[in-house]
Amino acid sequence: MSSYIQDSRLGIPFYGETFDLTAAWLVLGLAFANLLGGLTITSILVALLTAGLGFLVHEVAHKLVSIKFGLEAIFRADYRFLAFALLLSFAGFIFAAPGAVYTRGRRTARQDLLISLSGPLSNIGLAIFFLFIPGLVGAYGQYINAWLALFNMIPFAGLDGETVYRENKPIFFAVVGLAFYLSFLI
Repeated sequence: MSSYIQDSRLGIPFYGETFDLTAAWLVLGLAFANLLGGLTITSILVALLTAGLGFLVHEVAHKLVSIKFGLEAIFRADYRFLAFALLLSFAGFIFAAPGAVYTRGRRTARQDLLISLSGPLSNIGLAIFFLFIPGLVGAYGQYINAWLALFNMIPFAGLDGETVYRENKPIFFAVVGLAFYLSFLI
């Protein structure tokens, strides 16, 4: 794992990480497209530009903040959960845990908090951005990114909300409140 991570210290992914990010982006795009309107070209493109972009920005935010703190960081896809997400989309809902950014190195509780916040806050930023985009892409992008932020803020092991809730409850409730509010603006 060490040599694999060392090549990504500058935040530039290389083949293995690029493949994992691309595969997760495509599979999540297909899963969300299936929910949006079936596996048509239009729904796939909309899903890739909204949910897929939300996933990518979320994970890259974790990676870049980790690197800013001097940590080694790499995204690894979980192909079992990606397949599960795609299968569930045919049942009419999605539960997606496409993978995670794994870090190595010493960090403070404050750094851990900021790394965990970076993903959901990036989704909130995208939700606000999509408010200004007209039509289906804007509406779906705003809605799905607000819900991605909200889901990731669940204070459960493995999700960003666990760390944020543990480290700073007022920030936790502020982020959850904002994501909740944005999820109902459509």
